[in-house]
Amino acid sequence: MTQMLGPVMLDLEGQRLTAEEGELLARPEVGGVILFARNIACAAQVRALSDEIRRIRPDLLLAVDQEGGRVQRLREGVTRLPAMGRLGRDFAAQPEVTLRLCQDAGWMLGMEMAACGLDLSFAPVLDVDGGTSSVIGDRSFSADPEAVARMGRAFLDGLHEAGMVGVGKHFPGHGGVAADSHHELPVDERPLEALHAHDLVPFARLAPRLDAVMPAHVVYSAFDHRPAGFSPAWLGMLRESLGFKGAIFSDDLSMAGAAFAGSPGERAKAALAAGCDMLLVCNDRAAALEVLEACRGHQARRLSRLRYARARPELQALGALSRWRRVHAHLEALAAS
Repeated sequence: MTQMLGPVMLDLEGQRLTAEEGELLARPEVGGVILFARNIACAAQVRALSDEIRRIRPDLLLAVDQEGGRVQRLREGVTRLPAMGRLGRDFAAQPEVTLRLCQDAGWMLGMEMAACGLDLSFAPVLDVDGGTSSVIGDRSFSADPEAVARMGRAFLDGLHEAGMVGVGKHFPGHGGVAADSHHELPVDERPLEALHAHDLVPFARLAPRLDAVMPAHVVYSAFDHRPAGFSPAWLGMLRESLGFKGAIFSDDLSMAGAAFAGSPGERAKAALAAGCDMLLVCNDRAAALEVLEACRGHQARRLSRLRYARARPELQALGALSRWRRVHAHLEALAAS
């Protein structure tokens, strides 16, 4: 029987659990923890924190935003990853070399995050760089949708080689709007046909292979007046038309782009009703408590499949792998450049 998990993913205050947080994580509505830079000193400390959390709740999903470039919460004791746009820079001239590099980067990320005790990183970014979004920019592999699809698939293959799941974001594509959904609700007014021909291409190609997806806090007004993460129409398209079978994570319900749906509790109910399996609520403990109350009795079936299921590699043993040494040196050099 598939194990059920609560639908709420919370954050923590610091680098050790407080007594209050220990009690909070024991609540059945909690299904996961996301780590931010404030929770992290180095890789060994993250492994210790992960172990501390699992002593309370062995079943919880432990996650981090570790994409590379400017979005890399964990920096000490792991490989410094370049931005995905840097990986994709040479795709047109050297596609096969670039695809191998993307797969190696996914493998490296997966191995190192597993060694830190984590289950997943919210990667890969499958947004197409439209040249207008400062929040996406070089987090995207490319401005070419087909290139994003091919490099995203290679990165995903690398994650799977390492035994880690891939979370594609931000469906159906955040790269075409200038506004930052952390601070306001962006509206993309392009017709649906334009989205299908551009931003949706990577998600359409990879939906059957992705383990999880995070939708954008963006309104695509030609299709629905609701942001994608609160839209049964968008999430229904993802499952029914694109063939996606995995879990759907809301983006952070504390972001300004989620205020469309009302109070934190109302946001939670709207996201669940739209088809989200797990709700992120971060940097606002009062909001998190309200979301937990709104989610009483709710459990999700798809989430337990996202746990790291292999024997975890040891951090100090990774350096003995010739592939790790080769990829580490290459990616560090690219990040430095």
